[in-house]
Amino acid sequence: MAPPGLIHSSLGHSETGESPQRVGSGDTMSGEETASPSAIQISRIMRPDDANIAGNVHGGTILKMIEEAGAIISTRHCNSQKGETCVAALARVERTDFLSPMCIGEVAHVSAEITYTSKHSVEVQVTVMSENILTGARRVTNKAALWYVPLSLKNVDKVLEVPPLVYTRKEQEEEGRKRYEAQKLERMETKWKNGDIMQPSINPEPYTVSYSQSTLIHLVGPSDCTLHGFVHGGVTMKLMDEVAGIVAARHCKTNIVTASVDAINFHDKIRKGCVITISGRMTFTSNKSMEIEVLVDADPVALHSQERYRAASAFVTYVSLSKEGKTLPVPQLLVETEEEKKRFEEGKGRYLQMKAKRQAQIDAVPQK
Repeated sequence: MAPPGLIHSSLGHSETGESPQRVGSGDTMSGEETASPSAIQISRIMRPDDANIAGNVHGGTILKMIEEAGAIISTRHCNSQKGETCVAALARVERTDFLSPMCIGEVAHVSAEITYTSKHSVEVQVTVMSENILTGARRVTNKAALWYVPLSLKNVDKVLEVPPLVYTRKEQEEEGRKRYEAQKLERMETKWKNGDIMQPSINPEPYTVSYSQSTLIHLVGPSDCTLHGFVHGGVTMKLMDEVAGIVAARHCKTNIVTASVDAINFHDKIRKGCVITISGRMTFTSNKSMEIEVLVDADPVALHSQERYRAASAFVTYVSLSKEGKTLPVPQLLVETEEEKKRFEEGKGRYLQMKAKRQAQIDAVPQK
């Protein structure tokens, strides 16, 4: 799990004492409105160092902002009642679709709201909008769901209980419980698969898995961490997106942008001073998209008693863009080993499943 860092928000903090927080009002969040204890918005203009050479903002930059907003609101909520102080640690990010690229000079508005709490976890729903400050035009670029757990400041291995929410409709709590059970099951399944290690290959052929496979090694410093010495979840996600982008660029050799991030699971905390290895490899290609698996391993070099461990994992989908911003065909991945063929078929299954889900959502919209 990745403990978050706190930044100033554009909305004030409503003190709640010991009363449970209410969710489900359906109000739109903006900087001019009165802050709800369970809602927040942060905003930032996108700078050149946030983007690639084509001017498209890195997906990792947006993911980092999403996590910062989630960290603020979940930590506030978990400390809204008297008791042991805590910090909310990021445990999981559900699938996140990048609906539209964001560009340099646009303002990102990240709105977050707590939508469900279990005994030991908080669900935060986040919406990202981009604003062209010259024309005033706005559009939704991202939607995400994050899960946090409260960790005691006295003992970061101790998970505390979460103050309950008050729901305006009984259905909201029931729907939230279903989402909680589903993500809990998926986390368990993912953890069982985490023994995999990426091995380098000598003189690989173009368009093979080994050809584009990439690794980034990073020494965790104080600027990467919270005041309590653990890496921000947003820092880890930004590095994961960076490695996935290198894999995608090596494979197709064009401008590439993040299309979606499948569920990111944070399996364990990363401490200051650790050396982390972020590895990415291509697992599947469709006609116009690439799926990249990213693994994060932490090596606590200063702690001789602890061995290297798997800290996080995810699948990231990229698309290739022309200079005009239109999607291009992707070179097909050449799979060589039985293990690569297996991963390709699993990726194809995820692709077809998501494609069917999107079509069902389109069919569900009433025709005018």
